[in-house]
Amino acid sequence: MSVFDRIGQKLLFTFDPETAHGMSIAALRCGLPVGARVVRDDRLKVSLCGIAFPNPLGMAAGYDKNAEVPDALLGLGFGFAEVGTVTPLPQAGNPKPRIFRLTQDDAVINRLGFNNEGHEAAEKRLAARQGRGGIVGVNIGANKDSADRVRDYELGVSRFAKYASYLTVNISSPNTPGLRTMQAREQLGELLARVVSARASASAQPPIFLKIAPDLVEAELEDIAAEVGEKQIDGVIVSNTTLARTGLRSTTSETGGLSGKPLFERSTIVLAKMRRLLGPDRAIIGVGGVDSTDAALEKIRAGADLVQLYTGMIYAGPALPGRILSGMVRFAEKERLTSLRELRDSRLDQWAAKAL
Repeated sequence: MSVFDRIGQKLLFTFDPETAHGMSIAALRCGLPVGARVVRDDRLKVSLCGIAFPNPLGMAAGYDKNAEVPDALLGLGFGFAEVGTVTPLPQAGNPKPRIFRLTQDDAVINRLGFNNEGHEAAEKRLAARQGRGGIVGVNIGANKDSADRVRDYELGVSRFAKYASYLTVNISSPNTPGLRTMQAREQLGELLARVVSARASASAQPPIFLKIAPDLVEAELEDIAAEVGEKQIDGVIVSNTTLARTGLRSTTSETGGLSGKPLFERSTIVLAKMRRLLGPDRAIIGVGGVDSTDAALEKIRAGADLVQLYTGMIYAGPALPGRILSGMVRFAEKERLTSLRELRDSRLDQWAAKAL
């Protein structure tokens, strides 16, 4: 980290995590930090699902829940930014406090519960940025008290298809009761069929990704892969936060989803197993514990086409995207790669063979 990043982190860490998060959004909205280095190199380009990504590194959903700063995030060097999760109606989420730093582990526990301002507010912001370019995905979810959660996802597809570079169907947050049960095969099949139908009726047809949990067993991964293939979903994002607390140095009794460095191992194993199940052509975005060039490259070796981060930037600062991408360029030069695509799946077998 630079001296500037260390000072900024020390300042933000004097506030509770949710306040600090709001301050970081406000800073980006005001044009800070200035002078972020955007790394451009042809070897970083990725063509996926008809989209030309300038580099494989994206900001994961959960940071910019209300689509307030996607362009500012792209300005930090990210090749794409995913906003949301957005639900049809505004909702406050779970009671505070609901975000907890585990500094010994470079990790965070959150139990936010899809707190967001709803479809209407996000749509206004996304409509205002039309024509600016840049790849912005929209992550859609269901309201906690919805009488028909599948309908909530249909509404998300219909509303955001014309604004989104891609859509992400998020059924893997652990903080909305019952949401993860939608990953079960029968419910998943109905959800994906209705989502695909909603896209066919929309004014635009962006790719659809399914975001899954890391806390799945082999049989569940097989069912998900089968439904993704049958319903012709464009790709999978692996993974959301985990309920596991394995290997933590921090002592905590807080409930919620764990993200950050401790998630890397499990999420990468699930990623590799999903790549094996889906085959070489289906898109996969790897997320979980990415905080360095090495971690990002290892996701690609395990089968990811693209990589996302969020918690890593909390601990490493806003210059992290530039550092990761600069490291990727140096790696490509050293290994004489014409594209990072050449690296994909090179450690697939090793990761896929590991036990969950």
